[in-house]
Amino acid sequence: MSNSETFSNWENLVKKQLKTEDIYTILKKENLEGIDVKPFYNSVEKSTPNLPKVEESTHLVANYHESLEDDVFAFLLNENVENLVGKTVFVNNKDLAEHISPQDEDQYFSLIDVFDEKNIEINDQLVKELLAKDFKRNICVDISLHQNAGAAIYQQLGIALAKTKELIEIYGEEIINKLIFRIAVGGNYFFEMAKIRAFKLVFNQLSKEYDLDHIPYIFAETSLRNKAISDNENNLIRSTLELASAMIGGADAVYSNNYLVGKSTDNSEEISFKQQIVLAYESIINVFEDGSNGSYYIENITNQIAEKSWKLFVEIEENGGYLELLKQGIIQKKIYDQAVEEQKWVEEGKIKLIGVNLYPKLEVKKSIEELYNPKEIKAVRWAEMFE
Repeated sequence: MSNSETFSNWENLVKKQLKTEDIYTILKKENLEGIDVKPFYNSVEKSTPNLPKVEESTHLVANYHESLEDDVFAFLLNENVENLVGKTVFVNNKDLAEHISPQDEDQYFSLIDVFDEKNIEINDQLVKELLAKDFKRNICVDISLHQNAGAAIYQQLGIALAKTKELIEIYGEEIINKLIFRIAVGGNYFFEMAKIRAFKLVFNQLSKEYDLDHIPYIFAETSLRNKAISDNENNLIRSTLELASAMIGGADAVYSNNYLVGKSTDNSEEISFKQQIVLAYESIINVFEDGSNGSYYIENITNQIAEKSWKLFVEIEENGGYLELLKQGIIQKKIYDQAVEEQKWVEEGKIKLIGVNLYPKLEVKKSIEELYNPKEIKAVRWAEMFE
């Protein structure tokens, strides 16, 4: 049976079940990303190429603990650790980075954001200090804040490109392969896979403007935006799905933020890391180069996100660049408008958050005006409205 026959049979079956000829109006699913999602795919207009990772297999990153040294290969460091040899280390503390001198067998990456969004500047001294280090990736472009603040997917990626361009203009094109991108992965399972893939497309497109052919190094962590204080078990499920999206989408390293909001225990840290272990060793999804390649649906939304991201990037550049638009408050306002609309969907129940606005539906305790500020990019959890 051909694709056209299969599609026709599906249409006829759905028309019969829904008792209407106008099935696409009923089946159309609205989303805040402005992405056109079809109820059925039997082809893709533009196939995406295979989108490789920098790493052969995804690093599973744990917060450092002495008891994990024998079993864990990749650590996130917030404080100094002596005699940590032969590990992959993601440095998360500016003061710590000053004292690190990696050995030949070590792999060090900086997760320190060199952009200061509040003071609207790049920390030039910090950039130069980090570039002087013998790190695998010296400079972090952090857009996890923007996701947790409520930015749309295409806004996150457009901003990542704009921040990259700012760095290139100051420090030269050779900085491109010294970058690591810190991305927060939300709960929109397939869209988040497509986000990582789309970023590889647009970053590669940017690198080609400098006669290069690079792919980005992506450090993906679970989002805080959809987590709730009183809903630990559901937080755990949500973050597991986010990790799966990141691995299938092709992140080079993944990290699970603690599923307990605002607190941490040794047990919760261990469980948060073991989520990655189960996914990697039981599902083996951390070794695929581009696991979702070939899915008509994923490829379609990948292309749409890439196009919207590039369009926003061009718009930012034409109007003076990322820092200039921050000074004018335009970036903050764009994210604010998106975040407020998203929060309204949560309040109205269009976005479901089990245990918060559904099963049970809690009462609203904070207004949108109390949660968001059009002049500031700040992380806000959806559940804060009800807590």
